[in-house]
Amino acid sequence: MTSSALLTDRYELTMVDAAMQSGTADRACLFEAFARRLPNGRRYGIVAGTGRLLELIQAFRFEDAELDWLRDNNVVRQGTLDWLADYRFSGEIWGYREGEVYFPGSPLLTVESSFAEGVILETLILSVLNYDTSVASAAARMVSVALGRPIAEMGSRRTGEQSAVAAARAAYIAGFDATSNLEAGRRWGLPTMGTAAHAFTLLHDSEEDAFRAQVAAFGPGTTLLVDTYDIHAGVELAVAVAGTGLGAVRIDSGDLPTVVAAVREQLDSLGAVNTRITVTSDLDEHTIAGLSGSPVDGYGVGTSVVTGSGAPAAGMVYKLVAHKGDRGEDWIPVAKASAQKVSVGGRKRAFRRLDATRTAREEIVDVQGSGVDTPAGAPGENQRELLVQLVHHGVPEERYLGHAGTLLAREHRAAVMQELPIQAFRLGQGDPVIPTVYR
Repeated sequence: MTSSALLTDRYELTMVDAAMQSGTADRACLFEAFARRLPNGRRYGIVAGTGRLLELIQAFRFEDAELDWLRDNNVVRQGTLDWLADYRFSGEIWGYREGEVYFPGSPLLTVESSFAEGVILETLILSVLNYDTSVASAAARMVSVALGRPIAEMGSRRTGEQSAVAAARAAYIAGFDATSNLEAGRRWGLPTMGTAAHAFTLLHDSEEDAFRAQVAAFGPGTTLLVDTYDIHAGVELAVAVAGTGLGAVRIDSGDLPTVVAAVREQLDSLGAVNTRITVTSDLDEHTIAGLSGSPVDGYGVGTSVVTGSGAPAAGMVYKLVAHKGDRGEDWIPVAKASAQKVSVGGRKRAFRRLDATRTAREEIVDVQGSGVDTPAGAPGENQRELLVQLVHHGVPEERYLGHAGTLLAREHRAAVMQELPIQAFRLGQGDPVIPTVYR
């Protein structure tokens, strides 16, 4: 992987530069990433991007090209450039597991390091977690209303080329079944899908010629796009060309509930009773929910999922919450007190309180110095600890990386969704489904 060191804001480096001059760069610090609120009145969020982030932190190296550019542009002093040349994150990182459900105030990521080592990662941490979490949170809502029907991510043309790869991974963690993005398939081992777009039909002299060419290339089990001209005629022609064993038809336009019902009836009347119907056409969680009673067999979602369905960033912030003095005494909590931007200082532990039916009831955040060790619960209740170690002495936990880490996150997301109260799956505006309680 190429260096990720300049995927950051200038003030991260100038803070390091100034701290080195003041003698505070090496002060032991705790930084925390969290969200003060959920986007758009949603009831829960899904953590995503952790595996990507750990790999990017590994690649956070200032090589000659980066150092030369910083020197040529007078960003920092020579002494700071010398420090950057040797930069390797050597601290500790704890966080919620990727795929975990989170709520406002959840301490999603805690970085323990010197000030300089930790502050320089702020932009990288937030750019990854804000985007990937936003996509995963939107995708999880879509999966929950798809009612077990396959759903594919196909939004690469609606976002940046690297964001497309990240979005495909985040959507897969949230329960999507496949992606159209080949780099996501190569890099993260995701299943890929796709056959033909309208351009393939328009290339040929007739719709029949296009269908025959596609069936000749991929067999009758392929998916034929039937709405380039007239849907009714397209369905009839698709079955005539591929036979009743046609794999699927795709519909990308029209009043979908009405069109889908008519296409299902037509396919059945033609004997293609096992031919599936896939719909695309600017879907989001609300349109998918509106199709729950229609004979749809699968969905393809583009713009809405890669833009977080109206919330392109999860609203996370990265704050210094504690530091030690020059003599290394106990942690000193620090917190921002600005109006509407209050944070809670101190080292934290986090638990999810589950009732006797293993349904989540509270997010409990134990703040250092509260005198609480493990939260007490009523008989039959359980507290699941949420923070796990992600990086130890600068070395990331291998199990959270690569394809295996992505699969692990997907499995964890599926498991923890079972803990949510049923109210979490309502699509209307609402408060977080469980409260966050500080102790």
